[in-house]
Amino acid sequence: MEPEVVERIAARRAELGELEEQLAKQLSEVRAERDELAVAERVMQRMGEQIAEERAAAGSPVVQVAGRSVRLVPDRVPGVAESALPAEYQRILVAVRQAAGPVATRQIGEVLGLEVGVRGKLEPLRGKLSKLADRGWLHKRPDGRFTVRP
Repeated sequence: MEPEVVERIAARRAELGELEEQLAKQLSEVRAERDELAVAERVMQRMGEQIAEERAAAGSPVVQVAGRSVRLVPDRVPGVAESALPAEYQRILVAVRQAAGPVATRQIGEVLGLEVGVRGKLEPLRGKLSKLADRGWLHKRPDGRFTVRP
């Protein structure tokens, strides 16, 4: 063999050896990240199951939406009973129904025993009232007060 061909073969072998080392390192990093992602998926799945179990134990219907557990507040349509709502939403409806007329969030909060002096305590309730209105269970008046739909 000619010396020039032998040199080219040796140089190419050296290049391939370096490339092999780089690829082996990258493959090791990819496998490690893939293993980490698998662990993260298992943890997320367990957490989702635990949350679903806790919500189910609280008597609140739970569904999976985009892989997340969320409460189900159905639309008010014929054939859907009020009992299909989560317990806390049922209590809200009862409180609004028992009121003499349109009620503000603060009044419902008082009936439910919330700390009405703390604005932050009323915002989640306002969200639930709005959700009930959006789904047809309540009517939200322009002045922000709520009434039960007939």
